[in-house]
Amino acid sequence: MKQLCLYVIILLAGLMMACSDNDSFSTSRSDLLTFEADTIELDTIFSTVASPTYAFWVFNHSSDGIRLSTIRLKKGNQTGFRVNVDGSYLDNTMGSLVNDIEVRKGDSIHVFVELTAPENKQQDVQLIEDDLVFQLESGVVQQVNLRCYTWDAISVTNLTIESDTVIESSKPMVVYGEGIKVDSGAVLTLRNTTLYFHDNAGINVGGTLKTENVTMRGDRLDHMFENLPYDRVSGQWRGISFERTSTQNVMTDTEIRNAVDAVVLEDFAEIDTLSPRLTMIRCKIHNADGYGVLSYNSNIGLYYCQLSNTANDCLALYGGYANIEYCTLAQFYPFIANRGAALVFSDYAPMRLKCSNSIITGYENDVVMVERNDTNLIRYQFVDCLLRTPAVKDDTISFKQIIWETPKDTIQGKQHFVLIDEKDFKYDFHLDSLSTAKGKGCYPEVKTQKEEQE
Repeated sequence: MKQLCLYVIILLAGLMMACSDNDSFSTSRSDLLTFEADTIELDTIFSTVASPTYAFWVFNHSSDGIRLSTIRLKKGNQTGFRVNVDGSYLDNTMGSLVNDIEVRKGDSIHVFVELTAPENKQQDVQLIEDDLVFQLESGVVQQVNLRCYTWDAISVTNLTIESDTVIESSKPMVVYGEGIKVDSGAVLTLRNTTLYFHDNAGINVGGTLKTENVTMRGDRLDHMFENLPYDRVSGQWRGISFERTSTQNVMTDTEIRNAVDAVVLEDFAEIDTLSPRLTMIRCKIHNADGYGVLSYNSNIGLYYCQLSNTANDCLALYGGYANIEYCTLAQFYPFIANRGAALVFSDYAPMRLKCSNSIITGYENDVVMVERNDTNLIRYQFVDCLLRTPAVKDDTISFKQIIWETPKDTIQGKQHFVLIDEKDFKYDFHLDSLSTAKGKGCYPEVKTQKEEQE
């Protein structure tokens, strides 16, 4: 029993000595904190919209603990930064500071930073910065610079277009809620603007949509990973849906990227063979988590368009009329192996397809699919195209002047194009100088060496 008591006393004494060592704090000016980074740069954000949370570590590598008299934002509550230090919030109503923080030797603290920036009243992106100041008990002052670029934007939520409306804005437009709805009989014209759609937002068109020099994308301006901005991640917003009542839609010089289903044309009761339901000219649809263009029983025309990298089919035509001229359908979707085809067309309803001067290629050996149910008439013709599909030798009516691409070709698949970067997910579907598809696709001219470098 005496031996047990002696052991307990020795153990407690050791613990007290260890606590005493841990609880010693230095006032030497040579004992400093070490920061994971001297500058914390947040991604660009929209004014009045909260940023994601950014975090960094502060280390004490000295042989004693370090006490911090205060941690404060140099500009107080004037910039919109919000900081939490290891669970202690820098209250902006109390001078944006926190007192008496301890960092024991060999230990660290975690700092979290967010920003909701006020409107800057400027047309261009503006820099907001502040310093997070660490006042040590020794009197030494250390600091970390906080930086973020902010952008004034127009915000809309559940916008309904009930009459003919033109939207043209040099400021970006951020779309929330369900997005934008165009009522039957109304025409929405979008010109010279960029729309940033929040998660689940999109455009539903019951009337008519006309676009000219427009970009549509998700609203995340930050990065998923260091080498992967959200703008290269598919499925960021819902996309555009043309309802049964929608007709005479025209999209020109328009880019739609990182949507779920980029463009969907719902089943149409009666096709107007003289007036296309959707015409797309020099448009780019890229990186969709579903379909690029999904058309049911509609009359559509695609001219000098790029449809690329979709989890499902780049272009799926279920009946109807389709005229495709000088288009590039490139199926190099990187995020799943079981990706769709570049082109699918079906006799879901009577189908007529004319495709000329186009490139249809991708990773798989066959990216052109015909679905037959033997219930409706299907007619198609490919003229002067490059097709990655098994050659059809006995049909010179449906296939004229075709380059039949196979994996055995010296130049094939992604080798046709200037850039297919499968590591950082960067793509440029202009034709490479070695391509055998010159004069075809949405960029029929080969880029010069100077253009490629730019």
